[in-house]
Amino acid sequence: MKRYFRQLSKVALLMIYLVIIAGALVRMTGSGMGCPDWPKCFGYFIPPTEHNQLIFKSNQSYKKGMMILMDSEKFLVAKEDFVSDNFNDEQWDVFSVHDYVTYDPLHTWVEFLNRLIGALSGIPILILAVLSLWFFKENVWITTISLLMLCGMGFQAWLGKTVVDSNLAPYKISLHMMMALVIVFFILYLIFISKTSFKTQVYNSYFYRILIVSLIVTLIQIILGTQVRQYVDEQIKLIGYTKELWLSKPEINFYIHRSTSILVLLTNSYLYYTNKKLSLGFKKINFAMACIILEIITGILMYYFEFPILSQPLHLVIASVLFGIQIYILLELSHTKKLIQQKI
Repeated sequence: MKRYFRQLSKVALLMIYLVIIAGALVRMTGSGMGCPDWPKCFGYFIPPTEHNQLIFKSNQSYKKGMMILMDSEKFLVAKEDFVSDNFNDEQWDVFSVHDYVTYDPLHTWVEFLNRLIGALSGIPILILAVLSLWFFKENVWITTISLLMLCGMGFQAWLGKTVVDSNLAPYKISLHMMMALVIVFFILYLIFISKTSFKTQVYNSYFYRILIVSLIVTLIQIILGTQVRQYVDEQIKLIGYTKELWLSKPEINFYIHRSTSILVLLTNSYLYYTNKKLSLGFKKINFAMACIILEIITGILMYYFEFPILSQPLHLVIASVLFGIQIYILLELSHTKKLIQQKI
């Protein structure tokens, strides 16, 4: 059972990273309001593919919550189910959650696919929560973390709704991202704790301490990065897509974010060197270093080459992968430390 549980946990982890990728693409394309309502999209389970579908039509079956675009000035929402004849104002309410009144099929479908992947990612997590009940007596932490993870997904879905209702309030988008990292941590813990065998690795106290420092710095970097992204989002709203002006006068968070990247590089370089010199056996540190190099490259591309396509989502996704790798190494190291303490 543990083997299947662990395999399903890996599927859940992959799905969460797909959600992070999809979310990054939504931000890159400016598609966050592609669906103005939640959880449906323009009141439909499958959104419209062309502008004409949002124009009022006679002899059309409308369901409660379906939306039409009236004179390109406002969205109207059906009050109840009905078959239309002539337009009757009493059958419609003005959509008043926010004032976004644009329909763009590309943005709509990018956002819809993001939501679809998010919904699909909840399936393995729900199954894991149910399966975890079988492990309650054997290891209560498997059950506890699985249920917390399920609650986290519910909270994440609610956050998604508030992001849309707030017309993409930047701080809510950042909170949405941080919650995704919490769920990544939960899944990695389940993947590790459900292992049936462990590799032989060497514990080193300095390596352990620097790893914790490095993990904290990485988390700070991600938080600072989301704040820089918030600033860029605000600049886009003010000046549009004139990329060379987005970071022409950045806030102090940008400079801290850029400077702290040096600390990320130094701490992880120490971990890489120590692991190799002392043969500690933590091979995943190699992947962490690769992530850091890619992070530096994408950061340089964004600042000095005016945000080339895919540089933004890659920067975010790589940072979240780095976070996951460091968490897993910490779990491995903590397990090795625990085994040593048990022998003493």
